[in-house]
Amino acid sequence: MNHPLLDLPPLTAERFARIEQGVADLLGTRADVVITQGEALLPLEGCIRSGARPGSTALNVVTGPYGTTFGNWLRGCGANVVDLAVPFDTAVTAGQVARALAEHPEIDFVSLVHAEAATGNTNPVAEIGEAVRAHGALFMLDAVASVAAEALLPDAWGVDLCVIGAQKAMGGPAGVSAVSVSERAWARFAENPAAPRRSYLSLLDWKERWIDADRRALPHAPAQLEMLGLEACLDRIAAEGLPAVTARHAAAAAATRAGAVAVGLAPYVGRASQAAPVATTLRVADASLVVAKALAAGPAAPLAAGGGALAGEMVRVNHYGLAASLETVLASLTALSTALSTDPSEAVAAAEAAWAETLH
Repeated sequence: MNHPLLDLPPLTAERFARIEQGVADLLGTRADVVITQGEALLPLEGCIRSGARPGSTALNVVTGPYGTTFGNWLRGCGANVVDLAVPFDTAVTAGQVARALAEHPEIDFVSLVHAEAATGNTNPVAEIGEAVRAHGALFMLDAVASVAAEALLPDAWGVDLCVIGAQKAMGGPAGVSAVSVSERAWARFAENPAAPRRSYLSLLDWKERWIDADRRALPHAPAQLEMLGLEACLDRIAAEGLPAVTARHAAAAAATRAGAVAVGLAPYVGRASQAAPVATTLRVADASLVVAKALAAGPAAPLAAGGGALAGEMVRVNHYGLAASLETVLASLTALSTALSTDPSEAVAAAEAAWAETLH
């Protein structure tokens, strides 16, 4: 018996290239795009191991847990790492980045996360990109959580390596990701004798065997289901319109924040301008217990306790992809109110007003 998810025809090089161009169009980039056959940690590690050289110096901006991971990878490459860490309930500033670059003129690689879904903050990439460009360093951006949720302009912002994933605001599967690679980045990779080659982490292999070969033959069999999922995400975003998708995420964030404040919950990220549109984090005592009670009351609500040390003090309300909707926001706020034994009516009213005002 045929099965629609199992008995699929091979994915042709032509279709793969069309999907690749769709990613480039989404990012508004003229740089090469490489679609990587795995979760976004694959291209992120590939970028670091290709761009950071033994003895080089990297600025690693830490505004959440992924910054710690990037720092470990950079050190593993033999790079000297300057960590610029800020409290997870805030964002880094362009001034802080510029000062770090001025204090360490030898820095030639900068890594930054755009939006931190785990902590609920987002960083001002446009302004930071100006500082990095003036310094001349290679700029890698983790935009996995921000793509399709807020403005993302890698070319205009001077981003050399922009890594995205389909599983957050794009509303797709976790098993496929992509990276745009500037000409400067390709040159850096080629000059690095330690860059991965003949490896799943190798971006240079993709360039030589796919891009430079005019995209005629795929280097290996692609992950069909994930590629079709990515294609479907791109089609759905195009049908709704990227401005409408980002506006919906902004409205979900504003509504969640307003509803939470209405019932006395303090946002973990104090300034709304520094809050990510994909997740709203809240300061809640006994967070794991509260989330368990909330999920018992509203099992469909996309709620989670903070990770690690934050498990006891932070609740994360996810609102990305199809969950960036007023219905989902109201369900989450109602479940939280039930867990906290408060009347959800004020939260609902505040959220509805904020949603309407944001989309007005």
